[in-house]
Amino acid sequence: MGAQKKGGARVSEDSEEQSRQRLQAILLADSFTTKFRPVTLERPKVLLPLVNVPMIDYTLAWLESAGIEEVFVFCCAHSTQVIDYLETSEWHSHPNLVVRTIESHKSISAGDALRYIYEQQTETSQIQGDFVLVSGDTVSNMPLADLIQEHRERKKRDEKAIMTMVIKKSKPSLITHQSRLGTDQLFIAVDPLTKQLLHYEEDKVDYARGSVCLDKSLMESNPSVLLYNDMQDCYIDICSPEVLSLFEDNFDYQHLRRHFVKGVLVDDIMGYKIFTHEIGSSYAARVDNFRSYDTVSKDIIQRWTYPYVPDINFGGNRPVKLGRQGIYRACDVVQSRSADVGASTVVGYGTKIGNGDRILNSVIGNGCSIGSNVVIEGSYIWNNVTIEDGCEIRNAIVCDGVRIRAGAVLEPGVVLSFKVVVGRDFVVPAYSKVSLLQQPMKEDSDEELEYADSSSGTADRLSGLSLEMESKGSELGPDGAGYIWEVCEGAHDEEWKHSVAPIPEDKLAEITQAMDDYDDMEDESVVPTSGELKSDADSINTDVNDPGDDYGYFEKEVEGTFLRAVEEGIKVELGVLEINSLRLSYNMESADCAGAIFYSMMKLAVDTPHSSASELYKTASSIIAKWKGLLGFYVKQTDEQIEVIMKFEEMCQETAKELGPLFAQILHVLYEKDVVQEDAIMRWAEEKAGADEADKVYLQQCETFIQWLKEASEEEDEDDDEEED
Repeated sequence: MGAQKKGGARVSEDSEEQSRQRLQAILLADSFTTKFRPVTLERPKVLLPLVNVPMIDYTLAWLESAGIEEVFVFCCAHSTQVIDYLETSEWHSHPNLVVRTIESHKSISAGDALRYIYEQQTETSQIQGDFVLVSGDTVSNMPLADLIQEHRERKKRDEKAIMTMVIKKSKPSLITHQSRLGTDQLFIAVDPLTKQLLHYEEDKVDYARGSVCLDKSLMESNPSVLLYNDMQDCYIDICSPEVLSLFEDNFDYQHLRRHFVKGVLVDDIMGYKIFTHEIGSSYAARVDNFRSYDTVSKDIIQRWTYPYVPDINFGGNRPVKLGRQGIYRACDVVQSRSADVGASTVVGYGTKIGNGDRILNSVIGNGCSIGSNVVIEGSYIWNNVTIEDGCEIRNAIVCDGVRIRAGAVLEPGVVLSFKVVVGRDFVVPAYSKVSLLQQPMKEDSDEELEYADSSSGTADRLSGLSLEMESKGSELGPDGAGYIWEVCEGAHDEEWKHSVAPIPEDKLAEITQAMDDYDDMEDESVVPTSGELKSDADSINTDVNDPGDDYGYFEKEVEGTFLRAVEEGIKVELGVLEINSLRLSYNMESADCAGAIFYSMMKLAVDTPHSSASELYKTASSIIAKWKGLLGFYVKQTDEQIEVIMKFEEMCQETAKELGPLFAQILHVLYEKDVVQEDAIMRWAEEKAGADEADKVYLQQCETFIQWLKEASEEEDEDDDEEED
């Protein structure tokens, strides 16, 4: 498709001219990193399947639905693959979105890419005004029109306002200091009135001492500052044309955040400003590493990204049918009756599933052949993969064309690149990355360019390499083919932090000990939760935000944690650890945790497909029975148990009314499972007795149960008296 010339007027400050400007976006189809190696040595990241749809389709579909009319896709590594894909996709002739490509083989960073676009801009005037800047690995459903207008209105008032960054609340782990996307904890400072970004830091927080350094000038020039350590940078930016010229003027700007944003913040001469825009209920995330690949995939399956979900047509994908328990299945799947396909699983077109297979929390691509008695859990099997009998695959990524011979085992965290062959009964060690390509001697980000631009062609070399390795044996057994890459020195921690696998047992023990040590730390030594820092105070005021808003965010985070625990089958101890991290981050009590966990449990019951009240009751009872240990950790006191009952009452009245008729039955289940004790139920009943009639609906429903409790208690008292006599 190539970069095309397009005539048009230069940027005008006139409001009518702005309103006539096309809404444009620049999409970077190269991440300029090595985090997805060895896979990205053969295919660009934006074309990797995310729940069986190329990543770039999520980004383009969102931009089109958000009103963007023209997108410039910047292609670098594997540019031919990207251009060929776009030319044969529905985007080539889409009625509402013009997709143009800009190709460069010399750019090795985002800064180089934007400089190249600026050079093209001087000749073609393609970028007509403000534009959206995103990566091709972005999944979002947020609206853009109002945000672009907000940016333009601000630019009218202040010509130095050149960028608006999208951020979203996301509590990081207090132990790993990473978000659920596997990215480092972010620390930013914002003007509470204007939302101007004043400080941006993701690599210099002293976690050991629980502190972060701020420049004194920050307080001297700003009467108050909002500090955040619980925000996620969505890497969605609304930019004015000056952004491109700044990259042209500063050749040391390579990284968008580490260089450009920080450079603007410390530049007092030009005086340019960056502002933030926080989104709430909308979804926005980047697939930055294998951990975020896993997280975003699960979010898609759980429909947080709606309408960009597997059963809805977008970007030319083939929708699959949604069934019970969140199982998505193509219409032509051949599945043995004895096979068990469990919750939160996607199975693509033309796939065959054999006898006795067990597939859970996984994505299976198109054209796969799965033998008998195979176990696949928490894994991503791409297209045309052959898995022979008796294999076990847990928390792994398996790329196109891979063959896994009978009895082989993939331990958690394994990544098998294209057309690898795992030998019979071979066990691939945890966190191994395997490829038909030998590991490069250096880890430069432009290494992918060298492979992509090789005159011999990657495909030809791979074909010959496969034959050669088949004949001489490989590191994957005598009948296997592939090289197991070595972990770079000092990168062992990154392997499990950025993996699709859950936290390993040994790391869990370390984290548990770290949590105990954290509890012993003095409060003043901890990096505080978000709040406002005023120039006439030495402390953080953590009560700046509405506590109700904090609880809403907390409840949402707990729900996400609980759903991940359900999907991944993690142990109660790890669930407690994660919720404790949230509890400390949000400064919540045990009762708050109990209420949020029970809300998550009942919401899962309601969201699970059911055809009758009795079926809903059975589902709710089953969830309580399975997860009573997690809830029980936070309901050791009567007040905490009462909080659960009150939360249940609130749900029945507001968000989950179909649970209302089952209130007494489910309360009985909580009693039988020792989640709530008799004292808590009786105290709740006493408090409700004096309420208005309208507020006594569920108390009246429980009259028989409460009477039974009273009689049982009286009989017990009589028995005690007889024993004393």
